[in-house]
Amino acid sequence: MSNPNNSIVQPHQDQGWGVSILSGPEDWQIVQRDADDRATISWSGAWTPNPALGVMGGAGGRVQVRLVREDTGRPLGTDFDWRDAETKDDGNWNATVQGVPAGGLYRLETRLNPKDNKLGEWSIRGDTRHFLGVGDIWILAGQSNASGYGRSPYLEGPELGIHVLRADGHWALASHPLHDGTDSILRASLENYNNGHSPFLHFARILKGELRIPIGLLPTALGGSELSAWDPVHGRLFENLRVWLTCAGGKARGMVWYQGESDTESGKAESYLERFMSAAMGWRRNLGLPDLPILTVQLGRYLSAHPGNEDVYWSLVREAQRRAARELENVTVVPALDLGLDDAIHLSSAANLVLGERLAASALGSVYHKNWSYQSPEPLEAKLDSDHSVHIRFTHVASRLDTSDAGANPFRARDESGEIPIVKVVYYHRDCVRLVFGRSLQGNVWVSCGAGENPEDLPVDVERRLPILAFHDYEIPNQSSGA
Repeated sequence: MSNPNNSIVQPHQDQGWGVSILSGPEDWQIVQRDADDRATISWSGAWTPNPALGVMGGAGGRVQVRLVREDTGRPLGTDFDWRDAETKDDGNWNATVQGVPAGGLYRLETRLNPKDNKLGEWSIRGDTRHFLGVGDIWILAGQSNASGYGRSPYLEGPELGIHVLRADGHWALASHPLHDGTDSILRASLENYNNGHSPFLHFARILKGELRIPIGLLPTALGGSELSAWDPVHGRLFENLRVWLTCAGGKARGMVWYQGESDTESGKAESYLERFMSAAMGWRRNLGLPDLPILTVQLGRYLSAHPGNEDVYWSLVREAQRRAARELENVTVVPALDLGLDDAIHLSSAANLVLGERLAASALGSVYHKNWSYQSPEPLEAKLDSDHSVHIRFTHVASRLDTSDAGANPFRARDESGEIPIVKVVYYHRDCVRLVFGRSLQGNVWVSCGAGENPEDLPVDVERRLPILAFHDYEIPNQSSGA
């Protein structure tokens, strides 16, 4: 692949003699594997003989390269031991290594073997590249909860094989904060505040453990960003994302998307589903990744200055996120309404660990097709039991639905006469809920769950501790009324 950093990062300078690497994957870089669990990797640079060594200085020699395992120094195999690069008389060289197996960590070694030298081990020095991996790259996009603003302490250190493309344009061992803006070269995505803990180191750790491959992370999120900033044609943040992906080699296994809080207002929330679906298809088209999986997060809580506020725009965005996962191929959604906060709107460090696990389960089940239970309960069918109650059956219930708070009522209902008082919520038959109303129903009924900024506790799939997805205005026709 072409140098992922040449366009934005100053290349390494010529060392004076021997072999210099001037383009190609750098230390700590993860290269996206192909469908055959392999990768083709290219490097290029300059070579210069050392006149002080006479004939042994390398005049008329050959640049050679090999790939070895970082922890043993052994070549990956005979096909990856010392081989001649294309060595040009003008002092340049290039080499392409095909069929590099998924895994790592690897080290690229180079040397300049002088003409007629029979002692290869005494070839002239060359540059190396350390801690390379072939695995999967995941794009991290959205707004502040995707950047990570967990402020509470955590116990989660770095791990070899989980690497990140830092804001300075160089790969590094991944650690919090993943969205560290130090020496940032993409100013449009530079945060105003210091980031903290995010879900994605834990997400990557689970994937690496289950898949046995390195994981690379591309942080592109920006706190407070609206969906419009990610427009695939004119959005400044999508342009950042595109540049960052190009720097990483142009390929990724998937994207994690956590955004929507900035679109919870009139004129934006009502069109969020249409705009998100259009953006997602545009991302895939413009990145040249037509099947790019997108893992999304349904909005969590907002502890606004108005307790009890049931702002409908939060409900509309959550419903759009639920529906997008049903209507757009290769899109999944996980809940966050049950997760704790470190301030009015940002997930705590402990909550981020839970969210990272949910997103990893979603990836393992939907993208990697592992036998993982990852889908959250949501309505499957509903009917009127009488003129005073409705029955809702949920899908994706692994154990049974129940509530942790017997006094909680996260449901809301309305009919053609207005809001309907709910006097009782009954969980039964493992996957069913009955809502008993305080008056007779008039015409069709619409039921919501998890409404507004800070709803009451949602029911959960008990053994998985996974809440249902919030939903808004789920319609239940009233056949008896002739509607």
